[in-house]
Amino acid sequence: MAPVNTPPVEEAKSIFNDLGYEVLEDGDEFRAKRKWREVHVTALTDGSDAPERGDLRCFVTWEEHAARLRERVRELNPEYEWAVIGVRESGDYKVTRAPPASIAV
Repeated sequence: MAPVNTPPVEEAKSIFNDLGYEVLEDGDEFRAKRKWREVHVTALTDGSDAPERGDLRCFVTWEEHAARLRERVRELNPEYEWAVIGVRESGDYKVTRAPPASIAV
């Protein structure tokens, strides 16, 4: 079983590395850069809150918390573009909410 009390930091970094992003370390929150994009990535568990401000943001959590996190961020209705990725213990992942097609993560 996945350590649900520990944010999936390494899994999040691996996902963005595999997508061709340069990962800039910054603890549980890091930046992923590719071309003109810079995405602020936050790995979190069930109890964390989403920031109210920012630009492009991606939240990475364990799969069992992804739907709840998506709804929580949707309720906040932040001004930034955002995505939620749910990670499985196997390392596979599913994007449960993606930004509009014009801004691909």
